[in-house]
Amino acid sequence: MPLVRMTMHEGRTPQEKRRLADIVQEVMLEHFAAPPGDRYQILEELPLGSIIAEDTGLGIERSDGIVIVQITQQGRSDEQKQAVYRELAARLDQADLVRPEDLIVSVVANERADWSFGHGRAQFLTGEL
Repeated sequence: MPLVRMTMHEGRTPQEKRRLADIVQEVMLEHFAAPPGDRYQILEELPLGSIIAEDTGLGIERSDGIVIVQITQQGRSDEQKQAVYRELAARLDQADLVRPEDLIVSVVANERADWSFGHGRAQFLTGEL
């Protein structure tokens, strides 16, 4: 059950944001084996100029169309993570939503005890999940 935060500058239409979120979910299902129906996504828009993302010495020319995708998850392999990076870049570019140069993806690992899905309980630990 990855928790995905997508941060971008303001200016995309509701349809573009929904398509971006849908593509991210498709990739989570295919490459992170997220269970169907487990969709936890936050789309965050910031005023233009609120994201500063330099090229880390890689010579990447970014635009105001930058999108940062942060995925909080547990137990994915390096191969799965690399597949997610590739697929997100390819599919978002193909959908004309995000240029590969404007996509930053960060995967953050956590443990089963780090999740509560409501009612103040850690459902992974209580056996509810």
